[in-house]
Amino acid sequence: MIYLDNAATTRISDEVLSAMMPYLTDKYGNASSSHTFGRGIAGTIDSARTIVAECIKAQVDEIFFTSSGSESDNWAIRSLAYAGLVNGKRKIVSSAFEHHAVIRTLELLQKESFEIILLPVYENGVVVVSDLERVLNESADDVAFVTIMHVNNEIGTIQPIEEIGLVCNEYGVPFHTDAVQSIGNVEIDVQKQRMGLMSLSGHKIHAPKGIGILYAKKEFELTPLIIGGKQERGYRAGTENVMAIIGVAKAIQIATTSILPKNEKLRKLAKKIMENFDKIEKSKLNGDREKRIGGIVNYSFEGIVGDMLVNTLDCQGIYVSNGSACASDSLDASHVLLSLGLSREMALANLRISMSEYTTEDEIDKLINAVPVVVEGLRSMGN
Repeated sequence: MIYLDNAATTRISDEVLSAMMPYLTDKYGNASSSHTFGRGIAGTIDSARTIVAECIKAQVDEIFFTSSGSESDNWAIRSLAYAGLVNGKRKIVSSAFEHHAVIRTLELLQKESFEIILLPVYENGVVVVSDLERVLNESADDVAFVTIMHVNNEIGTIQPIEEIGLVCNEYGVPFHTDAVQSIGNVEIDVQKQRMGLMSLSGHKIHAPKGIGILYAKKEFELTPLIIGGKQERGYRAGTENVMAIIGVAKAIQIATTSILPKNEKLRKLAKKIMENFDKIEKSKLNGDREKRIGGIVNYSFEGIVGDMLVNTLDCQGIYVSNGSACASDSLDASHVLLSLGLSREMALANLRISMSEYTTEDEIDKLINAVPVVVEGLRSMGN
């Protein structure tokens, strides 16, 4: 098996699994219980929260544990929208190629009388800061907040987050970013990058599924997400998923301390993929060639259907994708690729390779040997 769909999910690392195991067996207490056993579990959650805060340069009481990156996105966006509404601010600024968790939340808010302004991302898949400056210069007093992702989940391009944060700060507009694909791939410093709120997910960095994180700077008042008990300081009720919290803290600790060697390896592998895929007739790299993380490479091949390419590689034991797992049941072309200016046909003819530190050069060699043959075969069949 050659697994190259790590942007969808990753395997749990041995170190993370080892850290989690005691909380699946012996340390099963409820952190809200008043006895010693429960208080010990509560202390463990506090320690995990401290680790996460230190890794992203935040304060401990600015970290909230959720069930996923999507939940964190929803919570942040709804909180900022309703806080803005109190002050009569109904405009929200985002980009044209956000994750579905952001796009669909914005669509719902649009039905609630908010005006959504989507910045273009152009052919290279990078937001231009001057576009944001122009919007805020014209109507900053009416803008509730800005939400722009850090690294795109389909094409891997890195957005100028620090510059975006600076502009938002200058205009006094709250800034949220979906950093699900950037944690462990790009340095994150919420203070330096002036992030007001940030969403993270565990299963993209070798932690289990079902755990996410929301960073929210103290000055931003969150809307309570789930009403009930006093977990997460009264903002998100429900018994804590202790083993997953321990796992995500360990995963973030590992991911943020191994960025340089991981990037060096993955950039080398990505370069090898691009050099070989560029040789395939009528192929196109999607997104900027340089402003990207090493772990995601996305190509379109004229004259084929991406689903057929993915399925044929699947039969060879090579597991890749042609877009976000959140939209895998959709027959529509990727909104991300359409936002780059691709035709519907080329957007449907794409292949996404997403690697992790466990990916080997031998696996990539097998991929680059297989893809040209499969593309040629599909073209000859008219697929």
